[in-house]
Formats: sequence, C-alpha cells, structure tokens
Amino acid sequence: MTRPLIRAFAAPLLGLAALLAHVPAAQSAPDKSYPNRPVTLVVGYAAGGATDIVARLAARALTEKLGQTFVVENRAGANSNIGAEAVYRAAPDGYTLYVGSIANTVNQTLYPDLPYKFDHAFAPVGLLATVPNILVVNPKVAANNVGEFIALARKNPGKVTCASSGAGSSIHLSCEMFKLATGTDILHVPYRGSGPAVTDLMGGQVDSMFDNMPSALPHVQGGKLRALGVTSPQRAPFAPDVPTLAEAGVKDFAVQSWFGLLAPKGTPQPVIDRLGEALNQILQSDAMKTAYEKGGFVMPAQPNTPASFQKWIDAETTKWAEVVKGANIKVQ
Repeated sequence: MTRPLIRAFAAPLLGLAALLAHVPAAQSAPDKSYPNRPVTLVVGYAAGGATDIVARLAARALTEKLGQTFVVENRAGANSNIGAEAVYRAAPDGYTLYVGSIANTVNQTLYPDLPYKFDHAFAPVGLLATVPNILVVNPKVAANNVGEFIALARKNPGKVTCASSGAGSSIHLSCEMFKLATGTDILHVPYRGSGPAVTDLMGGQVDSMFDNMPSALPHVQGGKLRALGVTSPQRAPFAPDVPTLAEAGVKDFAVQSWFGLLAPKGTPQPVIDRLGEALNQILQSDAMKTAYEKGGFVMPAQPNTPASFQKWIDAETTKWAEVVKGANIKVQ
C-alpha cells in the first residue's frame, strides 16, 4: 500500500482515537449479583464487646438487606491483630470482611513487625459507628465521682487497677492518658476483649475500666457498674447525667472510638460499591437508628464513602502514632 493510501486510511482512525480519548471512563456500578453465598464478618475480639455488638447489628441488617447470611466470626487475640491478619490473607472476593476499629490504627505503630500496614492493606467500605468511652468502676470501689477516684488512686499508687480489651486499644490508651493527665499510678490489666474485662470488673477482680459506651451502658443502667465520666468532648445523649472528664477537672481529655467495615485489598470495586451502598442504606433504617440510640452508638457523618473512610483511617493512624511514641507505650 502506498504512503498516500496509508495516510488516507489512518487519518479517520486517528480522529476516532482522539475522540475516544475525550470520552469519560465508565464508572463502576455495584455488583448486583453479589453476594450469592454467606459472608463472614471477622471481629478481632471476643464476643460481648462494642466491636462485636456493632458487627452483629450490621450483620443482621445486611442479611435482611442483601438476602444472604452475614455471620460474625470472633478471632480474638493480640489486640485484634489475629482477626485483622486473617482478613488480610483472605481471598479478595468480598466474602470475608473485617470490622476494624480505632485499635487497628494504634496497632500500626504499637506492633512494628506486623506483616501489613493497616492504612494500606485493606479496602475501606465505610464507617459503622463512633462511640465515646466511659470510665466505670465496680460499685464496691470507694469513689462516686472522678475526683474521688483520682484521690483513691493517688492514695494507693500501683494498687488501683484499670482493665482494658487489650494493650494499645482505645480503652487502654484512655487509661494511660488519664494517668498522665492526673499524675496517678494505676495498674493496667489487659484482657482478650472488652467482654471478659467487663465480666471481671463486675466480679470485683479489677477496679475500673474506660470501656466503650455500648458494652458498659447496660451494666451501668442495671446497677452492676458505676459510671464516673465520659471521654467525649460533650456529654453523651444516651447518658446525659454522666459528666465529661473535662467537666470533672481532667482538662483537654477527649477520646472517641470508632468501628468500620473493610475488605481485603484487591476486592473488586463493584463489590465495594455494593457493600457501601447497602451499608449506608441500613444505617438510615429506623431499626438501626433505634438500636444505636439504645446501645450508645453514634451514626457516622455523611457522606460515608470508601474515600472518606480512608481519610479517616489516615488521620487516626497519624494521631495515634504520635500518642504511642510520645507516651512510650510498649506491648508487654
């Protein structure tokens, strides 16, 4: 073929290529065929804690919404690292998901030898909830308010105990921040989840705990625990009579726990979109709103997207890296 003929045939093709270059790429649409079999939500703590509670609320609602069973699997240990690693190594197909928490962003600095970086190793779907922590004590502890608790701890250095769901959890860090802010020497006692810790707290084996509001509130309402203060900047609407730590004299004290849904990195975007769409729909349901109000959970702000959740994770990772390093917190 002569060069003029080549140019004659090529010109229209080049024009078409230029035209196509300006056509926007097709947006991924949610995969309506997903899920077609049961989905597992992995929780890195024992049953009974706030992470487990919110996971089971979400699993029940997603089951109803998507028509397939969403089941919660508890893989406790190493402050949720065992559960997180199980999902990190799972097939990226949307059938094994992780209910992450503030602890995971803390762990990235606290456990430098983890085989993954939490802020990059998972595909975020969206936030599930936020919650304040609440300082609770066994009713037999001789403290009816924060001031009396501080006085008790100062009078008995190293003898008053503070339970947590695991080293590096927001519950643990709340206790450490409290100790620094009040100049007290309180003995930290880590457990394999909030549930076992609360059980021992009610039994009197430990004295106090900065527990997540949802797991502690029913025991406060039932008279099995005494609430002294909340860690949020403002009083919690579901516990309006409990003062904030700042109101009680512990200045600039604020910790907010959170929970979110994630998938293994590499999960197809249409599956992430399908999950995100369903997640935000169930969060707007009357049933979930009622459950959150009763349980002490706060709905995430909108828009609640994978992108906004990733920004949240990045900010939390940076924040807690500074706290862990600044307080020289080590895993025992």
